[in-house]
Amino acid sequence: MKTTTAIITAAMLAAGAVAPSFAQTDTVKDPDQIKGQRLGVLECTIEGGWGMLLGSSKDVTCEFKRNDGTVDLYTGSLDKIGLDIGKTERAHMTWLVFTTDANAPGENALAGTYVGVSADASLGIGLGVNALVGGSKDQIGLQPFSVEGVEGVNLALGLASLKLQPAQ
Repeated sequence: MKTTTAIITAAMLAAGAVAPSFAQTDTVKDPDQIKGQRLGVLECTIEGGWGMLLGSSKDVTCEFKRNDGTVDLYTGSLDKIGLDIGKTERAHMTWLVFTTDANAPGENALAGTYVGVSADASLGIGLGVNALVGGSKDQIGLQPFSVEGVEGVNLALGLASLKLQPAQ
């Protein structure tokens, strides 16, 4: 019991130290302030699992709702490198999908690898944000629209890589 209490206390202290600096960053922007064209919304379910101190890898299933109403399905993984301690249950994340004005993405437009920063903290219920860039010719940006709903005891801060491929 003392070990569990110590882990929870350490996670809370670390989350408290990270939260003020993260809250001051300009990671989550008003969608109207982003230059380029908005392609649609990507909603992903991230499987639960254990953070292995220096990183984690979790399966994802995603649905990309294009502005024209069509839907593309993707599977893949969300890999994190950096501090990642604890266990989480299934989580949900929603991103607005943007690209440059000159880019004309076609079928399976989001297939590829996205990289960026990640921050998560949970004690029972928590929050997480992942701002990512990559995909087709590194011209697609995933802007967090709603933060993750995470359940578990976890603290993660570092780099994230989201790999997407068309669902079979």
